[in-house]
Amino acid sequence: MVRAMSKADVAALRSTIAALEVGRRQAKEVLPFGLNEVDGKLPGGGLSLGALHEVAGGGNGAVDGAAAALFAAGIAARTNGRILWCLTRPDLFAPAIAQAGLSPDRVIYVEAEDEKAVLACMEEGLRHGGLGCVVAEVAHLSMTASRRLQLAAEGSNTMGLAVRRWRRQSEASDFGQPTAASTRWRVSVLPSRPLPVPGVGRHRWLVELIRARAGESADFELEACDDQGRLGLPSQVEHRSAQTGLGRRYAAG
Repeated sequence: MVRAMSKADVAALRSTIAALEVGRRQAKEVLPFGLNEVDGKLPGGGLSLGALHEVAGGGNGAVDGAAAALFAAGIAARTNGRILWCLTRPDLFAPAIAQAGLSPDRVIYVEAEDEKAVLACMEEGLRHGGLGCVVAEVAHLSMTASRRLQLAAEGSNTMGLAVRRWRRQSEASDFGQPTAASTRWRVSVLPSRPLPVPGVGRHRWLVELIRARAGESADFELEACDDQGRLGLPSQVEHRSAQTGLGRRYAAG
């Protein structure tokens, strides 16, 4: 004989299912920046490895666009494994990427015909599961496409970085549209710090955390990535504490 479930039984079942869902989302790995000022604004103290993140230049020019690419390269450099970098034009300056900590022998470049193909390559790379990070340069990123990429990243625990590059000013407005990315960043170039001797100081960026799922929005004045992919605070040029390693775990809300 089958007994009908009471309201209390249904409530208990729902509570059990909710607990199982929370448990499934727990223990996500993050990649810290190694700067308390930045990591403190991110859930779990860093960028989720199994997630999609967006990076764009603060302006429409090539200078800020290059800074955004270097910011992404620094993040990718601190992951473990090979990096898949998808683009439509072979105009990425490899020596600059190397200066941001991303060694050329770690990068696999894929030149696709158009942005649709770039996104398809990125999704395949994320689903592969054997890469440290997958980067794609795109001007447009729809909610549907970003959801597919986010799900692929979650399934393989591989970080995805969408670098929003615009070749025409009209394309920049697309960055204001919502996407499924876990975080959204904007990077603008600032004047370098003066040196006591003639020369060029370390590059400085205004890094804006526009959106962080379950986190806070913020902006930071930072020194550009060094040859280990690490950002710096202007007051911490030297004697900066070492970055904590991969594998920090946290409970996702």
